[in-house]
Amino acid sequence: MADIHVNLAGISLKNPVMTASGTFGYGTEFADLVNLSDIGAIIVKGTTLHPRQGNDYPRMAETASGMLNCVGLQNKGVDYFCTHIYPQIKDLDTRVLVNVSGSAPEDYAECAARINALDAIPAIELNISCPNVKQGGMAFGVTVEGAQSVVKAVRKTYHKPIIVKLSPNVTNIADIARAVEAAGADAVSCINTLMGMAIDIERRRPVLSIATGGLSGPCIKPVALRCVWQVAQAVSIPVVGLGGISTATDAIEFLLTGATAIQIGTANFLDPAVSVKVAQGISHWLDQHGCRSVQEIIGQLES
Repeated sequence: MADIHVNLAGISLKNPVMTASGTFGYGTEFADLVNLSDIGAIIVKGTTLHPRQGNDYPRMAETASGMLNCVGLQNKGVDYFCTHIYPQIKDLDTRVLVNVSGSAPEDYAECAARINALDAIPAIELNISCPNVKQGGMAFGVTVEGAQSVVKAVRKTYHKPIIVKLSPNVTNIADIARAVEAAGADAVSCINTLMGMAIDIERRRPVLSIATGGLSGPCIKPVALRCVWQVAQAVSIPVVGLGGISTATDAIEFLLTGATAIQIGTANFLDPAVSVKVAQGISHWLDQHGCRSVQEIIGQLES
């Protein structure tokens, strides 16, 4: 069988399949449905310095080939995570990463500092698409300056690999990727959700409570592939691809385009075991095509 181990910024993964933040809880919720040890890594739901209640309902809406959400990073805060959640997940037989969010660079840095002390968490993923309260509601991830400010702040307090999750809602995602690499990021993941909207024509109102939300699912895969392709050519650090992946074929497209690993998000809601099926599918495809290792196809898209 082909070797499907990958090295992501110094972290060894048994396969390149990761679960995307916000779609797999803390992993333990899926333990009765899937063998967690068969997943390359689990990225737990977004964690912030202070508890967040999230947005009012409704905050999810089905769309053609995808879904919208405006959950709003509901979580009980990093201290609750460290005290109550970490003991439950620290011995899982897979890599567990934490997605970190905040409203100011200082919030990110302090949250990351507390996670830095957790031995069983080998890396964090920075979500830089949250509202930047200090800059009038702009998202950190849509400007070079905003993105760098977060990474620089976190780099001072966090001493393990930092993966920065990039927003597609920008003019040139490669510019943002280069900026976070220069600021100290060890890898990037792309893409986060696209901004979208749904309308209830009978009520003549938006479906979501705050009008707009993040679009995810198969409908965004072509955009995600394009972003991964652009970013992989722009930086020297590893790229993690996500956006609409639900099959091994999808995953292999991202690997060929330059992703070292991939994340599965929305598809988890349809099939809790999809991550394991995709990992098995990648292995099967490599065997069928005479590949000894997944490394033989990463970034090997022919022009």
